[in-house]
Amino acid sequence: MLKKLLLLTTVFMLASSAIFASDALRFNKISGDIGQKYDKLVLGNALEAAIGFSVFDPHERISDAYEKKYGDPKSPEYDENWTKNLDNLGFFSMTNDKAIHDILLTSPQIAGFQPFNLLIYKKQSEDFSYVGHIAPETMLDITGVTNDKDRKAYVAMFRPLDRWVSDTFGGSVEETKLQQALPEKTMMTFEFPVDRNGAISDFIEEFQEKFEAAFESKNYIIAGYRNYKSTYEEDLEMPFDKYDAFFVYGLCQFRFSYNLFNKGRPDAGVFAPCAMYFYIKKDSNVMIVGMPRLATWVAVMNIKDPKKIAWTQKIDTQIISIMKSLGAKENE
Repeated sequence: MLKKLLLLTTVFMLASSAIFASDALRFNKISGDIGQKYDKLVLGNALEAAIGFSVFDPHERISDAYEKKYGDPKSPEYDENWTKNLDNLGFFSMTNDKAIHDILLTSPQIAGFQPFNLLIYKKQSEDFSYVGHIAPETMLDITGVTNDKDRKAYVAMFRPLDRWVSDTFGGSVEETKLQQALPEKTMMTFEFPVDRNGAISDFIEEFQEKFEAAFESKNYIIAGYRNYKSTYEEDLEMPFDKYDAFFVYGLCQFRFSYNLFNKGRPDAGVFAPCAMYFYIKKDSNVMIVGMPRLATWVAVMNIKDPKKIAWTQKIDTQIISIMKSLGAKENE
């Protein structure tokens, strides 16, 4: 009995050590307000010219939108508990299309973080700006990528980006380790039947119209869209015929984001907007859909506030409900 207890204790300690050894986040902590410089360089194509990362559907200065919507007494959504906590909060969704191409062909689920957010934020209470992202190892773990070659290539893709941020903006690098285990189910995944009676483009167009309307009716914002099929085959002239369709939507529930990011956890903005991917393999009759659960936010950000945790649970449940209302079959 004693040997069994010792074995169980050892296993638990090893598992805990593995959790805490895993990188969760990487931020540069930089003196002062670098918002204008950051926006000018990143939106001005300096990042793409230097290392091949492109920005799509940027949402700079979300903090201003919060103030207008929730901090103005004349606004119908005015928050009586409004406090201006942020000088800056910006979402910059980006991807390195050439670097991610081969990975998408063998591990398409990594699109749950493609594009990903290179977040910038500054609290009003301190004179530091933060620029950072989720650790790529954690992105891989959440999306369930196990292919060793893909994992190494994906992690390597971020090294030039991290060097560019440090060389351009300076500051000290702060790397956070996981303090909680990832949930057992890190992804929500679905399947949709594909109508092959007509052109696949007609099926996609009709589906997208219903998808956007369904989420917008529940007060979600379509915060981004990326069509990898056309990007590779038309823009970059790279082979991508393994898929008949491959696109990613960015989703945002604005009030949820305000209550989380403006009320104590702007760093959690690294997860925003939520990336939901859709792909149809060549000649397949099934469209595969996936998105990281917001339960992963709780683990990676080590969120303890019961109200914020309840918010993430509510959003997970609501998104699944909307997808089922569109005819999705949820993968258990």
